[in-house]
Amino acid sequence: MTNWIELDQNVRSWIKEAGERIRSSFDSELSIKTKSNRNDLVTDMDEATEKYFTEAIRHTYPDHQIMGEEGFGDDLHTLEGVTWIIDPIDGTMNFVHQQRNFAISIGIYDGAVGKLGYIYDVVHDELYFASKGEGAFMNGQRLPELEAVSVEDAIVALNALWVTDNKRIDPSVLGPLVQKARGIRSYGSAAIEMAYIAAGRLDAYLTMRLAPWDFAAGKILIEEVGGVVTDLEGNELDPLKKSSVFVGKPELHQTILDTYIKK
Repeated sequence: MTNWIELDQNVRSWIKEAGERIRSSFDSELSIKTKSNRNDLVTDMDEATEKYFTEAIRHTYPDHQIMGEEGFGDDLHTLEGVTWIIDPIDGTMNFVHQQRNFAISIGIYDGAVGKLGYIYDVVHDELYFASKGEGAFMNGQRLPELEAVSVEDAIVALNALWVTDNKRIDPSVLGPLVQKARGIRSYGSAAIEMAYIAAGRLDAYLTMRLAPWDFAAGKILIEEVGGVVTDLEGNELDPLKKSSVFVGKPELHQTILDTYIKK
């Protein structure tokens, strides 16, 4: 049996330690590499942070599975038992260029059920946390249930790429939404954007392709405050697969889906 209270205490301690290590690296020269393309960056701090978590998890919970962005976890094909889904630094480009607007993201699943979600904004020292059925919190303060909002009053997180020529979506699909919404924002970190929706700072977020470690924690957070998390077709996300992601406040999600995406 998993002692979830003890596990939560361990995760919080590890996240704070990892965050301190990242902040301490700001004055050091980073080793930066590219992955799939020149804009897909990974640093030695991404790798060191994921390694720190995987070593701590394997030592404390040797029977748990791990999925990590930088490859220090397991090669998973099923979610069995307890699985940790980790992005050590979500928003690496921001980390490299700005030293802000990035986060540690950890989703912990029991089978296919998201149990605990953590998004830690390292620079602002904001820890967003959710436990299934127990609500969501930021630095210990409970986040209120999300309230419905109209498109005209909504702040929508959307990368400008998706309203220009690209390989994944006709730019004319989301153009009308951009024109109708009160404002459009892009923070360059899926974890930050999903945390901001949970906290009510944003109202919706759309992107064409994320990996499980990008959305695993945020999905738990947002659903605990009444938000909706699907792909762009309105389907449930698979925590083992890459997917488009569409997050929104209640009612707003359905309105955008029906009026702009599935029109």
